[in-house]
Amino acid sequence: MTMLLVFGLAILLAAVVPGPDFAMVVRNTVMSGRGSGMWTAVGIGLGIAVWVVATSIGLAALLAASALAFTAVKLAGAVYLVYLGARSIVTALRERRRPAAEIELGREMSRWAAFRSGLLCNLLNPKAVVLFTALMPQFLDTGDPLRIAELAAVGMAVCAGFYLLLANLIGLLRRVLERPRVRAWLNGVTGAVMVALGVRVAAN
Repeated sequence: MTMLLVFGLAILLAAVVPGPDFAMVVRNTVMSGRGSGMWTAVGIGLGIAVWVVATSIGLAALLAASALAFTAVKLAGAVYLVYLGARSIVTALRERRRPAAEIELGREMSRWAAFRSGLLCNLLNPKAVVLFTALMPQFLDTGDPLRIAELAAVGMAVCAGFYLLLANLIGLLRRVLERPRVRAWLNGVTGAVMVALGVRVAAN
């Protein structure tokens, strides 16, 4: 039990540090509402569970050891972040050029689209390869399926829980965020952050 608590704390600390997953939840919540942010959080949580299992069976270590595979994941993640960030910036620029009265609130993403964006963002994050390759051996010295399942469940619950909380906190500011100019400004800022993260991922 103590080991699971320590593992959960390690996952929480990794989630709290702003990165692609953090930016994705903020982006989707700002653009499409609290529901979209929450489904994004669930997708990220599942991504964590996938990484736990992948690391346990050696896939993450294989990625880390293969320069070509690691570079492919890194570039795919970078392109995905830059693409989404650029879309947010374009949306923000369009809204800033239109009269406030003509700007419609963004329609909520489908649950699948929000979930998929969170899952892909997490799975295409090359830092996850490094994190879990270094972290998992500290908590898993055997291939016990039960222990793997426990760690995957704890990792998913902690990470998804944190981002669900983040989405709801942003949702509390809905009245402010629904103001067209405020939303346009936030779209631009979050888009710029995602583009910067994508460039940083590609450069490292």
